This record gives sequence, structure tokens and C-alpha cells, in this order.
Amino acid sequence: MLSAKMEDYLKAIYRLEREGDPPVATSTIAETVGVTPPTATSMVEKLEDRGLLEREKYKGVTLTPEGETVALEVIRHHRLLETFLTEELGYDWSEVHEEAEILEHHISEEFERRVAAALDEPTVDPHGDPIPNDQLDPIDDVPAAVLADHGEGARLEVVRVRDRDAEELTYLDEVGITPGTELVVEEIAPIGMVTVRLADGETVSLPDHIADAIQVRSRDDVVAEVSGA
Repeated sequence: MLSAKMEDYLKAIYRLEREGDPPVATSTIAETVGVTPPTATSMVEKLEDRGLLEREKYKGVTLTPEGETVALEVIRHHRLLETFLTEELGYDWSEVHEEAEILEHHISEEFERRVAAALDEPTVDPHGDPIPNDQLDPIDDVPAAVLADHGEGARLEVVRVRDRDAEELTYLDEVGITPGTELVVEEIAPIGMVTVRLADGETVSLPDHIADAIQVRSRDDVVAEVSGA
């Protein structure tokens, strides 16, 4: 049986593989998990011994198919729990990440199945992150373009919001920017602010670090999908 810490490493490596080009350096894993490089190296060796990852000397590690399956299962638990906490228990979306981090390691497969059924098999969590299906098939978890990368006049739809900072999530909720929100980039200020106009006509100025936390897609792409183009 894997420990919660082992599962955390596998989940972190899975995410890092999709954010960059594997193999993933041990130093990057250490920084992500919040440990020293020697500590990360020790854990990597244990996971390698269990057949959950492969290590390439001086380059880094990649998950084996078994390691990827474990990571996807933990991610499924996490995102289902976030959805359950918000939709059924009244948690704010800024509160659920830390709760799910604790609970994801301790629920049974039966509990997971019942939660998914009660939620009508959701495909995304409250922050727009895709939820792996019950077959643990690979997911399209590659980050989309961020709001800060778009120029003035861009017509966009919010698809995901980074869930690591509770204060950012609280602020975005207050100004009405959540997954599904449509907006237009009004101004890119040289002082590090992005001003957007929402569908109701309200304008919101966002610091660059918050604009970097918002993943978007072009509204033109959305229209093309709907029209079948």
C-alpha cells in the first residue's frame, strides 16, 4: 500500500510532465513538493523500486503506466471531493483545495463511486480542472493560454482558474470571474494591470499575477465549435 506522501509525489510528477517535457528533474520535484533535493531523491528511489517511475541518470524521471494510473486516481479523488464539497456541503471554492488534499488519500473506491453518481458524473471541478473518468483514462490536462498572454480586444471565455491561492479565488469570485465567464480584454496597462469587460458591462482591473492564474480560450473558437465549423 502506498503512503499519502508517495501519492503526493506521483500526482506532482504527473502534473509536471504535462506542464513541460519529461523527464522531470528531481530538483523540480523537490521544489514542487516542498522538500530538499536529497529528500526528493530518496522518495524517487522508493517509487522506482515499486515500478511506479523510471529514472534516467542526470536527466530525471517519468511515470510508468502504473505510476500514471495511481496519479490519475488520486487526481480523480481530489477533484471529485472539491466538487462534492462545493455543491453538496456549501464550501466556497477557495476553501476546498486544502480539504481535498487531506481527504483524497483516505476514501474508498465505493465512496468515490457514490460521490460521482450523486454529482451526476461531473467532468470538471469548481476551478475548471478536468476530472479523470472512472476508467482513469489519460486526461487533457495541458494548461491553456492565460489571460495575461492576450492583447486588447481579445474575446475570451474562462476555462480554468488556478486553485492554489485562496485569496486569489475569493477575489475572483467577488468580481464575477469563474469558469464559463465571458470577457473582453479592454486595456493592457504598462504598470502590470489587465482590464477586462464582463458580459454585464462591468470592467475589472486585474494585477498581472492574477491574470496569470486565469486560463482562457478564444470566444471565436467557442462559436466555431457550436456552429460545427
